[in-house]
Amino acid sequence: MKKDFSITHEFVEFIPDQRAERTLYVSIPYATAVHNCFCGCGTKVVTPINPTGWQLIFDGDTVSLYPSVGNHQYPCRSHYCIERDRVVWARAMTQNEIEGGRARDRAVREGYFGSPAPQPEISKPVSKGKRRLIDWLLGR
Repeated sequence: MKKDFSITHEFVEFIPDQRAERTLYVSIPYATAVHNCFCGCGTKVVTPINPTGWQLIFDGDTVSLYPSVGNHQYPCRSHYCIERDRVVWARAMTQNEIEGGRARDRAVREGYFGSPAPQPEISKPVSKGKRRLIDWLLGR
């Protein structure tokens, strides 16, 4: 398993196009946290903060993001937690665990919002240029 390490966090309104490594960018106005995958592969990881998604805790000094970040749809398949400005590596999940977690997440969203939530498309990296903010956040 990889070694845990410290990160920094930065509160921003808009997520910068050029993101520093080992930095978690938090946009309160857009209820979103974004970072480059902490495995080092450079993939942009977007974590929407909402009652049925990720929860952000700011203790006045550090940030934590719950639940864990599982990049199972990316080639790196990294899995980690962000706890008090530290990346804590988690074990790899089996495909059955991943599918079970996705089904549980879907059920929680449907229970909270009252109808099935649209499923985001997993897409390849986007070419540079102008695009809508929502497309950028979803990596389309």
